[in-house]
Amino acid sequence: MTPWSLALRDVPAPDFADAAIVPLPAGAPTDPAVWADAVFSLAAMPRWVLAALAVRQVLVPLLRIPAAPRDTFAVDRVVGQEALIAHDDVHLDFRCGVAVDPEARLVSVTTAVRLHGWRGRLYLAVVQPVHPVVVTAMLRRAARRLTR
Repeated sequence: MTPWSLALRDVPAPDFADAAIVPLPAGAPTDPAVWADAVFSLAAMPRWVLAALAVRQVLVPLLRIPAAPRDTFAVDRVVGQEALIAHDDVHLDFRCGVAVDPEARLVSVTTAVRLHGWRGRLYLAVVQPVHPVVVTAMLRRAARRLTR
């Protein structure tokens, strides 16, 4: 099977993967880099997601995981209608593809993660249950902001 996302091409056998999809609103841009920036913009994130990220930044050093750099969610490259965000760390390799399908009128965020050791497994055990809810909330908020 050919992966349908750059995230899954970069991490073809992920330890964790999920996807969130929302309708492309009328009048919204179709540039996947614009969408990626909007989804991961700290200024646009729901407050409860910002609070969770702040807690993460405080707790992960206890596991000897470095705090996430500011450019963690910067677009690495755009291929066709998908922007890829890539970040490798001591506990995991993270890939996120933000794709826009103007014909199907859909926007998707695909996440793929490869874990490294016990730190990665512990981190994912905490993150995995809430990840789909967080990503969907961020994607919906980006859709509202991009159609204002």
